[in-house]
Amino acid sequence: MADHPSNTTNTTNSSDIPGGRPVRTRYAPSPTGFHHIGNYRTALFEWLTARHAGGRFVLRVEDTDRKRFVPGSIEAMVEGLHWLGLDWEGPDVGGAYGPYLQSERLDSYRDYAEKLIAQGDAYRCYCTEERLAEMRAEQEARKEPTHYDRRCRYLTPEERAANEAAGMPSVVRFAAPLEGTTTYHDFLRGDITFDNTTIDDMILLKSDGYPTYNFANIIDDHLMDISHVIRGEEYISSAPRYAQVYRAFGWEEPVVVHVPLVLAPDRTKLAKRHGALPLLEYRDLGYLPEAICNFLLLLGWSYDGERELFTLDEMVQVFDDRRLGTSPAIFDKGRLDWFNGVYIRKMTPKQLTDAALPFLLAGLPEEARALAASDRAYVTQVLLLDQERLKTLRDAPELAGFFFVEQPEYEASLLLGKNMDAARAIETLDQLLPVLAEQRDWEHDALLRTLDTFVTSHGFIRKKADGTEAPDRGPVFMLVRVGVSGRKETPGLPEMLATLGKDRVLKRLRAARTKLETLATQTAG
Repeated sequence: MADHPSNTTNTTNSSDIPGGRPVRTRYAPSPTGFHHIGNYRTALFEWLTARHAGGRFVLRVEDTDRKRFVPGSIEAMVEGLHWLGLDWEGPDVGGAYGPYLQSERLDSYRDYAEKLIAQGDAYRCYCTEERLAEMRAEQEARKEPTHYDRRCRYLTPEERAANEAAGMPSVVRFAAPLEGTTTYHDFLRGDITFDNTTIDDMILLKSDGYPTYNFANIIDDHLMDISHVIRGEEYISSAPRYAQVYRAFGWEEPVVVHVPLVLAPDRTKLAKRHGALPLLEYRDLGYLPEAICNFLLLLGWSYDGERELFTLDEMVQVFDDRRLGTSPAIFDKGRLDWFNGVYIRKMTPKQLTDAALPFLLAGLPEEARALAASDRAYVTQVLLLDQERLKTLRDAPELAGFFFVEQPEYEASLLLGKNMDAARAIETLDQLLPVLAEQRDWEHDALLRTLDTFVTSHGFIRKKADGTEAPDRGPVFMLVRVGVSGRKETPGLPEMLATLGKDRVLKRLRAARTKLETLATQTAG
């Protein structure tokens, strides 16, 4: 059992290491799949811890589980970190502590395993999978916790020699203390103590000579001089095992920081349906790396409870791991969308065009792409109209696509707003089209004045709550808005007309009139 204080207040920054030991953190993912966005939160916390202290952030790939290795996952991992703007010591960069792939460090693990065996802190286990399965079944039948019964720990030298002579495959297990307790210090929670009777003899080396994750990460953290280990709180129960191995070697233990879990909005385990997508899928969905980093920063960390927006440089300046919480963080995709919208609105016209144009081209009908590809100035003008409304860059074709098509598609009934039937809509367009055709100054202010004059002079009036009358833009503006865009929700009408240009507007409004004639005929029939 583990005992730890539930409300420990830490007053020391984790980078305050006695003796001035350099701060070195590491992100050590396993390439057994494509890591979701939540995994990168740990990488960000580790990167910030190192950068804030002027230290080094190490990327180490723990690729010793060859059965579950997923081709392409290492490359995606590296690409994701690059996209977020993080830098590191490790694969594709180099450093003084390489190699940084565990599959290239196998000799070290074997040497250290043999050292533990020689000093009596580890032993070879020859139990077969069949024997272990029977053992677990018997323990379950007795309603006991399932754990290795240490049978091979007590083999005689003669029995071991016989097994070796027979060529029996074996694993190497750690000989955990059988009595007493193991206490380690968690930076956020204080001292946590486990009864040694609850800790089994974990496997260090598998029968194929590859290390387990639990062993390799200890050896590499020591050899790479890692000062801080930041990981999810699901590893709290494994930490005493790691502490026992460190102490068996007589090594200095790193600062251990177990960050809180990230849960779904309903406080269940985070899953893909909640937004736990591979990081690069968010890139492909039109999210910005600045928004992702800002969102991840605040999953379990806060500055003052009020400030929410931080650039990466600002994060480095203000990050203090004493502000990490111990309560689960909630993954709210709506909040991520909000952050993304904020950062899209911060983009310059050039940045916005550079970022959104690929999404626009990918989402437009084939016949509309030529205009978008050939007239960058027009694309920028269009995107600036929708900049306030974009939640992701992938929204660009949906919001702005009508600016690039020859004629938008829509149902004629959309043209009919409040107090506007087909007959009155046709009459209104018949009166408005000549006015717009004569409009010489085709810019926002002039168009707004013309439209407002038309509304007032043609009797579009509404009664206000106090009984007085006022011009009613609604029916005319909606008729024109839908006529030129095919949508009820668009950027402001005058700026939209100015951007589309006079010829496109008149052509589309004439097409709208034709739709209305057809609608009127169908209604009359």
